[in-house]
Amino acid sequence: MTTTVEQNVALVRRAYQCVQSRDLDTAEKPLTENFIANVPGTAEPLRGRENWRMGSEIMLDAFPDLTIDVRDIFGVGDKVTVLVAFQATHLGAFQQFEATGRTVACRGVEVYRCEGDRIAEEWVAPDLLHLIQQIAPTPAGH
Repeated sequence: MTTTVEQNVALVRRAYQCVQSRDLDTAEKPLTENFIANVPGTAEPLRGRENWRMGSEIMLDAFPDLTIDVRDIFGVGDKVTVLVAFQATHLGAFQQFEATGRTVACRGVEVYRCEGDRIAEEWVAPDLLHLIQQIAPTPAGH
């Protein structure tokens, strides 16, 4: 079965909507069994749906009111690119930082590769530096 660019874009858009509504079970279903996540800071790609789910749970635990604003989404061939902005309140531990209660915003670019009617791979490039700057302790005197 071949899918069109429009079907791939719709597939990725639905996955974002499921994450936004905290329905990770449904968001995970279109991922291939051997899903590959290319994540900044890792030497090798992460493999398997469980790694995607763990990353999503970490984000939602740290930022439970996470809102996702898909600014643009478009596809070419088997790839779908998403320009996305996130907003949330830092209410749980993230990286080495305990909850601050601060409202944060972060932007990112994400690319997905589809196989048939499934999502097989992702490349995520969030602006983690900007996010960490928002939750890091403020130096004394500032």
